[in-house]
Amino acid sequence: MNFVNSARRQWVATVRPTARLRGATLAFATAITLAPVAPLGAQKPTPGDERTVTPKDTANKQRQQTLFTYRDAILAGGFAILTVAMFPVDREIAKGLTDSSLTTNRFLEHSASGVEVITAPGAYIIGGSLYAFGRIAHKPNVADLGWHGTEAVLLATTITGVLKGTLGRARPFVTNDTNPTDFKIGSRFRNRERQSFPSGHTTTAFAVASSVTSEIRRLHPSSVKFVAPVMYGGATLVGLSRMYHNKHWASDVVLGAAIGTFSGLKVVRYSHAHPHNKVDRIILGTTIALNGHGDAALGFTLPAP
Repeated sequence: MNFVNSARRQWVATVRPTARLRGATLAFATAITLAPVAPLGAQKPTPGDERTVTPKDTANKQRQQTLFTYRDAILAGGFAILTVAMFPVDREIAKGLTDSSLTTNRFLEHSASGVEVITAPGAYIIGGSLYAFGRIAHKPNVADLGWHGTEAVLLATTITGVLKGTLGRARPFVTNDTNPTDFKIGSRFRNRERQSFPSGHTTTAFAVASSVTSEIRRLHPSSVKFVAPVMYGGATLVGLSRMYHNKHWASDVVLGAAIGTFSGLKVVRYSHAHPHNKVDRIILGTTIALNGHGDAALGFTLPAP
């Protein structure tokens, strides 16, 4: 095992894509050769695209390191109150969203499936593609955006998955929209009909929306007023689509939105307040390069033990 500068070690993996995917996407082949190599040459980012790791507020160092603030408490309290408030009206909302005569529902009839696919598995594909493009094109901020969006989704879906299996709430179609209080606390991880609370698709959509908006606020503050409505509006549409398809109650969607929003905000805030955390050092320190044969070389810089 070779060490580089006594502080890190670097690995490279050569990947040969299939003929169908060559030139379009990066794909892992079934066999990957992994071996320690000398450090790859330093990559110089395109001017103006250097990865920014300094928090926007530089006047108060104590505040920079604060992961949770009073504004977070207010937001969490608002989500909690709204979730509880939805329980008494879950049944009425579910019946209303399945009424095909309403204009809103006719819109969801044509758009619901599409926005759900864009969310899952689309969030992973888009995030991974941004990350790969950023590494290949030497655009660290693009790679940063793709990775932190994916990281937020992974965190949010993990939390949601645990809650789904533990709380065991029946989906609306199980009781024909008549019993939103049908919970069976315990291990329900294998019963998809009892994984309603909270909504996983909504969680993913809001995790992407909050992480992307946070990154844009850091990189291009003037663009937030345009990006935020689009991202959060799309995430809200995902939640409505899940209710339209009778897969979730309104309270499922509200809690999913809360988990996703906080996951995105905290991942971005923590990552840029602690730019040398081990996860980012490994993921964002990865080098992806293409050779003349269409192969992809992956270089990993790992912290020395």
